[in-house]
Amino acid sequence: MKGKQLLVLLTALTVTASMTLAGCSSNNDKPANDRKPAQGSNNGGNKEGDKKEESGFVFGDEPFTFTYYVNYDWWTTEPWGANPNSKWVQENKKVTVEPIQSGGAAAQKLSTMIASKELPDAMMMDRGPDVERLRSAGVLVPLDDFIDKYPNLKKWAGEETLNMLRSSDGKIYQFPNWFTAAPTGNGGWFVNSKIYKELGSPKLETTDDLYSYLKQVKASYPDVVPLEVGRTAEGVEVMFPGFGEGNTTTYSHMKSYPDGDKFRTIYDNEAWKENMVYASKLFREGLITQDAMTQKEDQVKEKLATGRVAVYVGGNATNVGREGHNTWKNADPSGGYEFIWPIVKPGVDKNNVFPNGYNALGWNVNVITTNAKNPEAIFAYLDWMAGEEGQRIMFFGPQGLYWDEFDADGAPIPNDKWYSTPQEQKDKEKLEAYVWAGNATYVDTSKTKIEMMLPKEQQNWGAIAQFNVAWKTSHNNTEYNNIDPAPETEEGIINQQVTELAAEYFGKMLFAKSDDEVLSLIEQAKKETDGLGFQKVLDYRTTKWQENVAKINGK
Repeated sequence: MKGKQLLVLLTALTVTASMTLAGCSSNNDKPANDRKPAQGSNNGGNKEGDKKEESGFVFGDEPFTFTYYVNYDWWTTEPWGANPNSKWVQENKKVTVEPIQSGGAAAQKLSTMIASKELPDAMMMDRGPDVERLRSAGVLVPLDDFIDKYPNLKKWAGEETLNMLRSSDGKIYQFPNWFTAAPTGNGGWFVNSKIYKELGSPKLETTDDLYSYLKQVKASYPDVVPLEVGRTAEGVEVMFPGFGEGNTTTYSHMKSYPDGDKFRTIYDNEAWKENMVYASKLFREGLITQDAMTQKEDQVKEKLATGRVAVYVGGNATNVGREGHNTWKNADPSGGYEFIWPIVKPGVDKNNVFPNGYNALGWNVNVITTNAKNPEAIFAYLDWMAGEEGQRIMFFGPQGLYWDEFDADGAPIPNDKWYSTPQEQKDKEKLEAYVWAGNATYVDTSKTKIEMMLPKEQQNWGAIAQFNVAWKTSHNNTEYNNIDPAPETEEGIINQQVTELAAEYFGKMLFAKSDDEVLSLIEQAKKETDGLGFQKVLDYRTTKWQENVAKINGK
């Protein structure tokens, strides 16, 4: 990378230290016959990828190792070979991954690696501006030739999804993670079933019902949190869609929402305003955990694991609920949690409320850097993982552990060990932690089929919550993909300022002494946001959004 390009990129990354969860290379210019010839392994249960692709990478010819970094403060990549599926890959595919950890400071870590010219071979990060900065600096490998050579990404993601990943130069640099052709999502509500029964199982469908119930809980169970909203009170954003049909949490995250054919500030959204007034009322009456803005994730999980939460709402509810349910029920058989339909304001159609949003492109992306000595081998591994065999092994475990055969659709058929092993024990094996090229279409269909075959007491709590509620309350947000401005641009700097301002005002609104104070703070936030020039961001998003709509419609 040229010195000037590096300086520009490093400066941009430093300015955007809030970068979160996680190439045109001389390596890629090598003639095809210099690359390692992909073939799959006969281990794992099918013939997928077993035919040798001309000039493709052949798994198992000799050991292959690459470094991998996940660009999130909170992420710790599990050690390779320490659990059944990564060990299987190491032994059967001869692939080893060397994790590079963020150490809780992802943006700084990435900046340091760029400055020292020691980028990882591959990394996971958010789609959009962060990827584009790296691409513009010439440190990412284009994947187009590999996509045409290897079968799975193109087969399962489809041309439309892949086109949405193209950069301005017309090439694809991003391998999506958890791409999907069907609704996904983990957000929503669940209740403490033990307390709920003890209080007579009252109707719990509207915000009025919830308010009455939370007051009952506070009066009867002084040591229990009536409504848990997670760290930084993120659950308040998940409550928002219940106040107006057609809304989704994505609007809250963007601090803006579509109105007709253009974007407007979230401070004009009446449902969002009502939600903040309601949440503040619950908070000042002690019905929401009082340390919501300062508590850590571990504190939330500890409360759930000991049954000290009556109602929970959050964006990762199916996962934290599953962990809390299994741990608590293991200690107290009468304990447990039950996932419920989203709470709505009276008069709102509960079937048109979306606490979840999904994107055909999935969650985040993998990129391969020009530091990689064999980028094609890394792509071949990601592509194998995205196929049926890879998903079976990396999500459900290797053949012979919890399944021995698979059905006509490629879904694993549970064996006796699957039935006899407690879910809590399966969770400890952290099988899903190694799925970096998730194919949600395959996994969600397969795990639903498996769970429906199990006795109720052995079903995966989170999977059932997804199937029964979360996925049915998920909005297709693909059209809003990659519509944010690059952080180093004028619009990007304004957007960052607006985000920081919104976080400041969010806390003030939650701590407000009255409904009128909340509404006054909303007007103040709007005025300051307008003063920062947020309209430029809204105009930028509108343009990019309309371009996406045209792509989706094939124009």
